[in-house]
Amino acid sequence: MNAKPPQCAAPASVSSAPAASQTYHYVTLDHSSGAETALAEEVALAIAFNGINQAVMLVTPTDLEDFIVGFSLGSGIIHDASEIYDLRLTGNGSAQYADVEIASRAFWNLKQQRRQLAGTSGCGLCGVEALEQALPELKVLAGAALPPAQWLDGLRQRISAFQPLGQHCGAVHAAVFMNDQGELLLGREDIGRHNALDKLIGALIRQDIDLDGGAAIVTSRCSLELIQKVLRAGIQTLISLSAPTGLALQWARRHNLNLIHLPQKSAPRVYSPAQENQA
Repeated sequence: MNAKPPQCAAPASVSSAPAASQTYHYVTLDHSSGAETALAEEVALAIAFNGINQAVMLVTPTDLEDFIVGFSLGSGIIHDASEIYDLRLTGNGSAQYADVEIASRAFWNLKQQRRQLAGTSGCGLCGVEALEQALPELKVLAGAALPPAQWLDGLRQRISAFQPLGQHCGAVHAAVFMNDQGELLLGREDIGRHNALDKLIGALIRQDIDLDGGAAIVTSRCSLELIQKVLRAGIQTLISLSAPTGLALQWARRHNLNLIHLPQKSAPRVYSPAQENQA
């Protein structure tokens, strides 16, 4: 997708947003010692579309504009970034609010879905009321060449540069984009694996980055909702550091999505497109 990025308003209260991590004191179980350590923070982000409350998501309080744009697209609320007319962030501390103005057509479609989401950091389908919402009809990709094997050499180590919060305090997932030259361009982090991918998709849209020939890389397990998000975004290759589920694999093959698992100590495994047994 190469849509024009939405013209989002500046957040109304950026200074009130909490930091992505804070320092806390702990003691060992036997009380022999204690120290300070950094822990990742999370906030409750309430999202309203055209004045109607739609979702409350627990997110890491960074790149919230990217998250909202990516969430809107990845959840099927909008079909194109141009359908977002305005985006305003307000709130204080652990309670943050996003007011999003979307096109009338998108809002009508949203109301037809009759969703009331209550998001958590663990599940990407919370609040979906019907099977057709969990298993929607999505556009089949045109198909793209698999990335050269050398692009994946040392990838686990290279993406660490895009995980500053994870390196600092842990407890977060990352999603990173690789362009058609094998270069890592940008990454996003969040306590929620699907939130991290939403943030990445939103950043790609808002920065008008060309997706052709590129790949999304996720550090988390690869389940169905991640497949659906990259399909909606038009990303043609997904690389996961953890194994995919069977349903994720089936959907990837059905929709011409390249799906690659990068194990920690063995060669990359191409699950989609289906490969003939070379043994």
